[in-house]
Amino acid sequence: MRDARHGPVRVGVLGCADIALRRMLPVLAAEACVELVAVASRDADKAARTAARFGCDGARGYDALLRRDDVDAVYIPLPPALHRHWITEALGAGKHVLCEKPLSTSYDDTLELLKLARSRQLVLAENFMFPHHSQHRAVRELLQEDVVGTVQVFSSSFGVPPLDPAGFRYRPDLGGGALLDTGVYPLLAAQLYLGGELEALGATLRIDERTGVDVAGTALLSAADGTAAQVSFGFDHSYRAHYALWGTRGRLTVERAFTPPEQLRPPVRIQQQDRVTELTLAPDHQVRNSVRAFAEAVVSGPLGPAEEELTLRQARLVEDIRLKARRFSHRPGPVWNAPDRTHQR
Repeated sequence: MRDARHGPVRVGVLGCADIALRRMLPVLAAEACVELVAVASRDADKAARTAARFGCDGARGYDALLRRDDVDAVYIPLPPALHRHWITEALGAGKHVLCEKPLSTSYDDTLELLKLARSRQLVLAENFMFPHHSQHRAVRELLQEDVVGTVQVFSSSFGVPPLDPAGFRYRPDLGGGALLDTGVYPLLAAQLYLGGELEALGATLRIDERTGVDVAGTALLSAADGTAAQVSFGFDHSYRAHYALWGTRGRLTVERAFTPPEQLRPPVRIQQQDRVTELTLAPDHQVRNSVRAFAEAVVSGPLGPAEEELTLRQARLVEDIRLKARRFSHRPGPVWNAPDRTHQR
């Protein structure tokens, strides 16, 4: 394979999922650090239509794309239960991998995939986009300025309205469910701000009677020093994507934490004893930033121990919540209507 340092990273896409069509493919087609080479689908016509739309080649079948010598890396937007197989195939073909979250549906699979990538000196990255938005860097700087004092509690919620009932998110065999779809966002945010291993002290999951997947949940977490994290998530909610850090001197709240549109100037609210401060931060494009970070990793070398450890802690925490959750039956809500896509990733 050609050394990716000699030009833009040549990328192929396995599948024509909605997240790929709406968010990732437009960026992959426009960014100078990558070259969109081909998109694959099991449906040759769909591959051809998508390829024509984004100015690249179409490939019938994922294996056909992985056999191409002009592809350095692949982006995988498939349902979670398919990630393990196609990451393994892609790494076996010598391709770097950017995969939609979660990297796999179990801790053991995630561990084995990271080991395989490391043994082949290939980048394997989980495509959480929100940490690449500059608003979170601004929040960390505010925390360093001691605007809330010592953090005592982290709280976060990510919920979206009911989704298409025919989609993979309502199929247990494809890795559906709210924990793997929306729950992983506040869980990762808690880890990024509290640091170290978090323990799930308790959790709930509401299980849809018709489909068998969890459509909502909560978790109470604890850091090693006793700092608490409270998270809630689901896709049977009005839209919310927020987190808050409550400390000894105040409280800081971010209201569009996970899926801000690139033109949005994110609001941050700081509440102290005698003062409320409303900040408006600069807009940013977290999808573009995520693609650039992946391309940079391909050029500079495999992910380091810190990145791998964060991915493993995330997988371990998700599994812990599954094991400790108290499950409640949930009757299906209103019939799904086409959602406002402004809330989607």
